[in-house]
Amino acid sequence: MNRAVYFILLLTCCTSGIDAQTNPAITAWLQNPTGITGYEGIPINVQQVQYSTNFVYISCTDIPGWLPLTSTDGVSAGPDDYWPNNPWEPLNKNYLFKIRLNPIQNTGTPTVAPYGHIGIFTNGMSLYNPLDAKSWEEENVWFQNAFYFEHIDLQTFDICMGHPNGNFEYHSHVSPKCHWDETNSSVHAPLIGFAFDGFPIYGSYGYSNTNGTGPIRKINSSYRLRNITERTTLPDGTVLTPNFFGPPLSTYPLGAYAQDYEYVAGLGDLDEHNGRFCVTPEYPSGIYCYFATLDDNLVPAYPYLIGPTFYGVVTSSNMGPNGGLNTTITEPVTVYLSINEVDNVLVLLCYPNPASDTVNFYIPASFNSNMTFSIFDITGKKIKEVSNIQTAVSYSIDVSELQSGQYIVTLDNGTTKTSEKIIIK
Repeated sequence: MNRAVYFILLLTCCTSGIDAQTNPAITAWLQNPTGITGYEGIPINVQQVQYSTNFVYISCTDIPGWLPLTSTDGVSAGPDDYWPNNPWEPLNKNYLFKIRLNPIQNTGTPTVAPYGHIGIFTNGMSLYNPLDAKSWEEENVWFQNAFYFEHIDLQTFDICMGHPNGNFEYHSHVSPKCHWDETNSSVHAPLIGFAFDGFPIYGSYGYSNTNGTGPIRKINSSYRLRNITERTTLPDGTVLTPNFFGPPLSTYPLGAYAQDYEYVAGLGDLDEHNGRFCVTPEYPSGIYCYFATLDDNLVPAYPYLIGPTFYGVVTSSNMGPNGGLNTTITEPVTVYLSINEVDNVLVLLCYPNPASDTVNFYIPASFNSNMTFSIFDITGKKIKEVSNIQTAVSYSIDVSELQSGQYIVTLDNGTTKTSEKIIIK
């Protein structure tokens, strides 16, 4: 018997419209409206979320909540402690990014994911493509893989897999391990960011089936290392002239360059953009999603976050050297407020219903209160309770011992409670 009931717990502001009640592109951000500071006294995470009918605007400093890090002696660390081989440190970038609320597939020529930020994590930190902006002998044929050259070789990444660059922009090219629990394969991974085409980015674990059924498992990239002994051809089969050959494998091992990888349709779960259309806790009707890919040893797996090209139509104001710096809001917008600022209600969505075996639920990161999840039988007797429910964490509750029939599930944050009827069959 396959018993599964899935819950999505969405923050809803009573004074806002339907999009604010249900769209994760509005609700999923880690907001810091009171200006809590981190590295060098810079406010952390996201400072403000504003939305219109078609877009959400994210104001952020690019400083995640885990900065500053802490050195081994428990003292707050400085740049030389966790970026010893990096001459730069993060600065307040004061970005304003514009994200589509209803992203659309690009049915024309796919947009190349360029250098610089190509997306944003839900804590306001910049997301980069797999490259480090350098190529072998500067010929723009064999492009350096940032994970190899900047992390394995030069060791400029910190323990969270981020680092600042010459523009003083803190960013990550791969799954940021301090942003979500890479070791928890028992639940669906959280929504960790958005690409600049508006499609969500998830951690590495999802439902086996794209319709939201099946056990949770690691979602795998469809890229692999090529079977080559010399860098004389490109992944598409192009035979290079000797002046464009790449370095010997004895100098730089296979995987040091992006062209060392090839995409093989159907090899893994994801397409050439490193995504797939699927059901997730935040999108019960399904949406195209990118995934932060890891190998079986939880080492970042190419192309890490987003493939060489975007799946959707990109919002151009976010891209390029001034992307996020020159964005202006030219339409009426509403400020999205957190649960502690206004009267709110919780929307509890269940699917499939009826069902059985396991109850899974998730609360978006913008919800700020500890909560209690309870299951009652039809007489009002409490059958099960889980306390200290946190935001941005997926939970699985075993209900296989329950008899067939109707039950009431509730979510209570101490001031607000919501309930929903479910059927176990």
